[in-house]
Amino acid sequence: MRIGASTASVWPQSATTAFELAAELGYDGVEVMVWADPISQEPAALRRRSRQTGMPVLAVHAPCLLITQRVWSPRPEERLRRSVEAAQELDAPTVVIHPPFRWQRRYAEGFADLVASLEETSGVAIAVENMFPVRRFGSEVSAFHPSIDPTDVGYANYTLDLSHTAAAEADALALAKRMGTALTHVHLADGTGAPRDEHLVPGRGGQPCAEVCEFLATAGFAGQVVVEINTRRARGQVDRARDLAEALLFARLHLGQ
Repeated sequence: MRIGASTASVWPQSATTAFELAAELGYDGVEVMVWADPISQEPAALRRRSRQTGMPVLAVHAPCLLITQRVWSPRPEERLRRSVEAAQELDAPTVVIHPPFRWQRRYAEGFADLVASLEETSGVAIAVENMFPVRRFGSEVSAFHPSIDPTDVGYANYTLDLSHTAAAEADALALAKRMGTALTHVHLADGTGAPRDEHLVPGRGGQPCAEVCEFLATAGFAGQVVVEINTRRARGQVDRARDLAEALLFARLHLGQ
């Protein structure tokens, strides 16, 4: 089991900062969030950063956010294929992907088959992530098809995101157990239950982060645990490094490392 730092954890800094901080703090590798940062879109540049810092790329997070709908291609199918190709170039075992948006009808109809086909031909695990609804005025609306819970469909590999379970008011430990041996990748973060994606340092919110880590350790989890926290309000690099160091210490403690 390896513990990585997401490049999203240093935003608005670039992926280069994530590689450097991960190496300095003693992480086992990096997850690359592909988005507006030009370095995140270039496997050759990422490979150079990996070699310079000694930090392997543990996963590639496909560009599936609303703000990355034009990265690489306007077609979501092509963005997923490009993510798998990048993972192969970087020797990353996992691609993280969100379920399709409801308005991506053609993509949604063929999504499960596309994921299974790409996994079979590439050898890369495509881990579909749990999401959260929009909660307003006492009602909930999901932007994802068919739901925010990928186990409703059933995939060979899943990503469990603890900030998303907080925003969804879902039971993270129950979801981890439901994912079972198909749980491949974990985004370790925290949340208060507010209706937004907070990505707090684990231990600073209300999620059972420690219990989930302990469950992974006892269940023989062999995937990647990636710290995906929000440090955009850090007052400088020292504060950002302190948060990432605290999150790593939390993970190693509760994973039994």
